[in-house]
Amino acid sequence: MATVAYRRVSTIDQNTDRQLADESFDKVFEDKASAKDTNRPHLQAMIEFVREGDTVVVHSIDRLARNLADLECLIQQFNAKGVTVEFRKESLTFAGGADAIQTLMLQMMGAFAQFERSMIRERQREGVAAAKAKGKHMGRPSGLDAKQLKSLKAKKLAGVAVKQLQDEFNLSRASVYRLTA
Repeated sequence: MATVAYRRVSTIDQNTDRQLADESFDKVFEDKASAKDTNRPHLQAMIEFVREGDTVVVHSIDRLARNLADLECLIQQFNAKGVTVEFRKESLTFAGGADAIQTLMLQMMGAFAQFERSMIRERQREGVAAAKAKGKHMGRPSGLDAKQLKSLKAKKLAGVAVKQLQDEFNLSRASVYRLTA
């Protein structure tokens, strides 16, 4: 019987140091990816690794999933293999029994995690819209300065072939169309 930890942060710039820091485990799986779905390499590896009698320990529910359906599916998947899942922050343990209160708590906490993800995405969209409204460029820099961009647009308007513009300005076909739209 192994005690396995799962730690997750959303980006490669973040670290998992605060998650389950003072505990030791037989094996630790760690992802640096969004929990928008279960398509995370180390989560999938952990699912394959665990066996009946093992325990998966997670710092908090939102580290495992930010979608209620995914969360419930993962718990069911682990429990079907005879694996217990423990969430330290919420003090919840799921071993496959039908404890109505724990199921309610899981669903409520999972719903909060899903709601939080929705709010993060909404704030992100609002921030991008506000930045665009202020004229801030979003995405990768075009590589052309204002003078080159003006020249590109003038030449495109004058009927110069897209292939010639690609070669002259070292741009892809899509970039020529995007920048001259």
